[in-house]
Amino acid sequence: MLAAIDRDRYRVIPVGLTREGAFVLEEDDPGKFALDAERLPEVADNGTRVRWPEPGGDRVLRVVHGDGSVEEFGEVDVVLPILHGTHGEDGTIQGFFDTLEVPYAGGGVLDSALCMDKHFMKVALQAAGIAVAPWVTVRRRAWESDASPLRAAIAELGLPVFVKPARAGSSVGVSKVTEPGELDDALAIAFAEDEKVLVETGIVGREIEVAILEGAEGVRASLPGEIVLTSRGFYDFEGKYLGGDGVDVVCPAQLTDDEIAAVQDVGARAFEAVDGRGLARVDMFLTPAGELVVNELNTMPGFTPISMFPKCWIASGLSYSELITELVEAGLRR
Repeated sequence: MLAAIDRDRYRVIPVGLTREGAFVLEEDDPGKFALDAERLPEVADNGTRVRWPEPGGDRVLRVVHGDGSVEEFGEVDVVLPILHGTHGEDGTIQGFFDTLEVPYAGGGVLDSALCMDKHFMKVALQAAGIAVAPWVTVRRRAWESDASPLRAAIAELGLPVFVKPARAGSSVGVSKVTEPGELDDALAIAFAEDEKVLVETGIVGREIEVAILEGAEGVRASLPGEIVLTSRGFYDFEGKYLGGDGVDVVCPAQLTDDEIAAVQDVGARAFEAVDGRGLARVDMFLTPAGELVVNELNTMPGFTPISMFPKCWIASGLSYSELITELVEAGLRR
């Protein structure tokens, strides 16, 4: 995104988050954060500290350098929070910026929190009449105290099932279970990420994704794309971010006009069901019977060159740079 954003239109101030949660001023160098399978990029603590504007004061962004000097960067127009996972995609950082009265692009507190918690996302979608995969929610305390009723409920789902943390992202901690004996290990992996875990029926069908944007004239959906697994068991972290073998990200998907319209309709309805703002990628399965089953919504989908969200909008006639502009302008309007 640093490489693609319109520099004639925007002055970009890159802010990084360290593992400890400190806001630091980063280098404006797209190459520094290129995804490398051998060594994923990381924000190091360089001694700077970003000081966000506070309500009731001026709106200037300041940076305190290691020597104590303070640099001013002018008023903040909008923040583009390109963050995944806990504290970035779950409504936490959105609430932080709401409190500071700093405009930002993308999802708000409610839709971010809902879609980060797969249990409540399914509840919201079901309430709107949107099909989701049958599931059992397993909480660690209940599993450790008496697993018998949960095992019985899970057995009714059949096999295969997917075991996934309720509030993790990017397929971290997700396992595919094809034999009953694999369940306990899969739950242990998921519990390492979250005390609440979902066990879902594995849906047979094509994995279809559609990108949603909230523009000045309302919500619109892109042409759908498709995740085609050639040798990988499911679309995992390596496939999503590191270009791993065994998966193809295809957009536009080979669908009939009626199927395209149905996917776009379900995507827009799902976005509305969670009170969506800004953008989302809606992932669903198209079954052999023609049913669309929503798997999940991502309120800050991947933006790498191999990610579905930008690919679908490019296929729909919107360039990568124009897509970023749309997100920024939506934040400014808000």
